[in-house]
Amino acid sequence: MIRKLRLKFVLVNMCIVLAMLLAIFATVYHFTKMNLDTQTEALLERLSQNTRRPSSFQEPDREAQLPYFSVQVTVHGNMITSGYSYYDITDETFIRELVQRVYAQQRNTGLLETYNLRYIVVSDVASQTILFVDISSQQATLTALVRACTLMGLLSLAAFFGISLFLAHWAVKPVDKAWKQQTQFVSDASHELKTPLTVIMSNAELLDSPDCPEADRKQFQQNILTMSHRMRALVEGLLELTRADNGQTRNTFTQLDFSQLVQETLLPFEPVFFEKNLVLESQIEAQILLTGSPQHLTQILSVLLDNAAKYAAPGLVLVKLQRQGRGSCLLSVASPGNPIPQEKLKTIFGRFSRLDTARTGDGSFGLGLSIAKSLTENHKGKIWAESNPTGNCFFVQLPCL
Repeated sequence: MIRKLRLKFVLVNMCIVLAMLLAIFATVYHFTKMNLDTQTEALLERLSQNTRRPSSFQEPDREAQLPYFSVQVTVHGNMITSGYSYYDITDETFIRELVQRVYAQQRNTGLLETYNLRYIVVSDVASQTILFVDISSQQATLTALVRACTLMGLLSLAAFFGISLFLAHWAVKPVDKAWKQQTQFVSDASHELKTPLTVIMSNAELLDSPDCPEADRKQFQQNILTMSHRMRALVEGLLELTRADNGQTRNTFTQLDFSQLVQETLLPFEPVFFEKNLVLESQIEAQILLTGSPQHLTQILSVLLDNAAKYAAPGLVLVKLQRQGRGSCLLSVASPGNPIPQEKLKTIFGRFSRLDTARTGDGSFGLGLSIAKSLTENHKGKIWAESNPTGNCFFVQLPCL
C-alpha cells in the first residue's frame, strides 16, 4: 500500500509539473510568434505605403529586418519584380507560381507556408502590387524555440522526477510510520487480549464440565472474573488513548493551581511507596498556574508515580515542580534503580511498551506512558525520560501562566 501511495504521489507531481511546463512553453511560443507576426505585418504595412514609388524597391530598406520583394502585375499580365530575397526573383516561372498561389487564396493578406512568405496585395488603377516578406528566419527562430523548450522540458521533467521521488519518500514517511505502528498496535492488542480470553474460555469449559468438582467451581469463577476485569482495563486504556490522540481532552481545560494539584496527587501514593520500601519526597514551587484538565494532569503524574512504584529499587523517589524560564514549568519524577538503556528511552512512550518485558502479569499493558505522552501533547507540552548510573528520571514540561 505504501509503495502504491508513493507511486501515486510521484505521478500526481509529474502530471502537475508537466501541465505547468506545457502551459509556460505554450505561452512563450504564442507570444514569441505573435511578436514576430506583428513585426512582419508592420514591415508589410510600411512597404505597402511605398508601392507608388517603384524606385524605393531598387535599394534595400534600411529599417527592414527581413528579406522582402514585390511583384507588380500590370493590366496586361506583365510582372515586374523589385527588392531582394533568398529566392531567385528573376525566375519568371517561380514568380508566376507565387502570384497564382496568392490569387488562389482570394485574400489581400496571407501566408504561403510552403515558401515561408507572408504577403499583402495593394491594388491601384493600373496594376496590382504584391509585397512578399521572407519569414524563413522567423520560422527558424520558432523551430529553435520549440527544440530548446523540448530539451528544457525533458531535463526539467527528469530533475522533477528525482525531486518527486525524494519528496514522495519524505511525504509518505509519516504514513509508513503510522501504518507500521497500527500494524504493531493490532498485533500487540491481539496478544494482550489472547491470554485473558484463553483463560476465560478454559475456565468456562471446566465449569461446564459435569465432572467439575464443586470445590473448584468458585476458583474457576474467580479466574473468569479476574480476566474479565483485566480485559476491561485494557479496553478502557485503549479508549483513553484514543480520546487523548484525538484531542478530546481539551474540552475540559480550566485555569488551575498546578502546584496544589501535584501535592494532592502525591498523597494517595505515600502508602504505596511505603509498602515497597520507597521514600516519596517532593520539592514543589508554590503558585504555579496553568490552563489544563485537572483530571488528565493528575493522570499524567499518576502514570509516572505508578511506574516509579513498580520499577524503582528501594530508596528515595523525588518529585520536583519548578518554573523553567518564562511561560513554562518542569515536573520531574526521579527514582533509583537500573538505568533504562538509551535505545529504550526512544521507544518507552510507544504503545504496549514495557520497561520489563518479563513482567506481564502485574496488570500493566504498556499503555500508561503512551497515554501520558498524548495527554501531555494535548496540553502543548513535552515529556521525556533520562537515565543515569543510579536511576531514571521522567520529565514533563508544560506551558504555565
